[in-house]
Amino acid sequence: MKKTPLLGNLLRPSRGPKLRPGEIADITLLLEGTYPFVSGGVSSWVHQIIRGLPEIRFALVFIGGSADKTEKLRYELPPNVVHLEEHYLSDVPKDQRVISRRGDEKFHRDARALHDALKASAPQPTASESGQWFPPFAAQQLPRVVRRVSGVVDAGATWESLSRAAVEAARIADLPPPLEDVLTPVVSAMSQNPQAAERDFLFSELSWEMICERYQASARERSFLEYFWCVRSMHAPLFIMARAAENIPPSRAYHVISTGYAGFLGMLLNRARRVPLILTEHGIYTKERRIELLQASWIKDDDQAGETSGGIGHFRQMWIRFFEALGKMTYAAADPIISLYEGNRARQIKDGAESGRTRVLANGIDIARFAPLRAKRPKGVPHVLGLIGRVVPIKDIKTFIRTMRVVREELPEAEGWIVGPEEEDPNYAAECHDLVKGLGLTDVVKFLGFRKVEDILPQLGLNVLTSISEAQPLVVLEAFAAGVPCVSSDVGCCRELIEGVSEPDRALGPAGRVVKIADPEATGRAAVELLRDEAAWFGAQQAGIARVERFYTQAQMIDHYRSVYERALERGQAILQQQAAQATHAAQSGRSAQKRS
Repeated sequence: MKKTPLLGNLLRPSRGPKLRPGEIADITLLLEGTYPFVSGGVSSWVHQIIRGLPEIRFALVFIGGSADKTEKLRYELPPNVVHLEEHYLSDVPKDQRVISRRGDEKFHRDARALHDALKASAPQPTASESGQWFPPFAAQQLPRVVRRVSGVVDAGATWESLSRAAVEAARIADLPPPLEDVLTPVVSAMSQNPQAAERDFLFSELSWEMICERYQASARERSFLEYFWCVRSMHAPLFIMARAAENIPPSRAYHVISTGYAGFLGMLLNRARRVPLILTEHGIYTKERRIELLQASWIKDDDQAGETSGGIGHFRQMWIRFFEALGKMTYAAADPIISLYEGNRARQIKDGAESGRTRVLANGIDIARFAPLRAKRPKGVPHVLGLIGRVVPIKDIKTFIRTMRVVREELPEAEGWIVGPEEEDPNYAAECHDLVKGLGLTDVVKFLGFRKVEDILPQLGLNVLTSISEAQPLVVLEAFAAGVPCVSSDVGCCRELIEGVSEPDRALGPAGRVVKIADPEATGRAAVELLRDEAAWFGAQQAGIARVERFYTQAQMIDHYRSVYERALERGQAILQQQAAQATHAAQSGRSAQKRS
């Protein structure tokens, strides 16, 4: 079947190198809302990996919201980047003719089964709580139960074997079918003809009927228009990903840096091409999206949210469950599934990742880049607190601003610098500026925008992190290497970074202070304590330097990923050779058949 390039990609000028037909990348990185068009910790990490492995030929697939928010490359692409392409979730086709169609019965039947399985795998009331006498999925699982019991009977039943079979049958009856069983046919249909699947979703009678049925079953007391557009908005980008997967150049392995839409794309590529998929999660995508969705003003509030929903409106819940489902699909395809610390590995397993595929690989930084900054520091401790990060809600910039009011009462000369881009969430950035004015801190808190950390770190007395969600923030490690202690909220593995993990690590001493989330009073008191006590401050400085130089170097991290890639490339190469052999055999069989005819 002839592939149809995405219209948006045809009209969009190329901003990077392109692989020529027949060429293949070693590793294709699938990047949602990050490198190379968005600066930040994850982007810096990607840049590190690419530069640290010059022997690997990387292709980059960037996924963004809309093209007008990615004006320019934020990083100079290293020479081993051989391909760059962009896909935008707002590139919904606008030129399709609406033609009445019934739709593909099998595709919709499979889609229903997938939605049912994902819904059943989410936490839900027990059968007795829901007033049903028959457990969920019992009817659908009846054939499996019968097969299990029949097999025992056929093999010559004993009382014990029948008892065990009955227990196992009861367990099966309560379980949804394996995700793999219901995911494969949907993915197959979307991969083989994404345009047809998209038209079916957007325009078919079956699609309309499915939306109406599910509205009646779960949301009939709410606005149908809200429900309809909620379903359309969240699912439409999946078909953009399917069309992207059809055209992405071949690669020996894929590496996705989050779940979400990029993870869905990775799952499609893994299933369609049978090429290894690596997943590295810096934070937990579903958790971070949940935080954003709970704060999102674009979702209409639902005044019928009850206690059973935790007070969360129906449409917010739909979006949260949607991204949780994308996470499960990504976990089902990826191997290995990498996190930065043990806490996030446990969360991945809880969210559906197979424990045997998970592993922890810590971040590391280029010590040689930051160590010279120590010589540029003033002799004393500057009373300057810096928050280096994007001005977005998840960084809780407002807590930093309120912290500065506490600090300023004790240290009148203190300043607070917010160092990071503001364009990602202009409304939130405006609220932060207004808060500074409202608290009378315009001469205390300064918004510096994006700056090179090498220019900022030598001027700081403390690196302050007030985030409500993090994994293993690079900025903490970079500040340690530059000789700057840290005061951080207790998120991700920040406590491990500041206080240590193992006994030898903890023996190095604390490299700062850890405080509760969203607690400006505690953050301010911890900062003042360190800034006033120079002996404690210098002790924290030395602990941070020792910790990062011993446990978190770039060389260690690059070695770990070289091993991960080598194993994936070996598997990918074997699969490509097998596919080539199968294609050759099929071609020879075809020629033989022609001769015989």
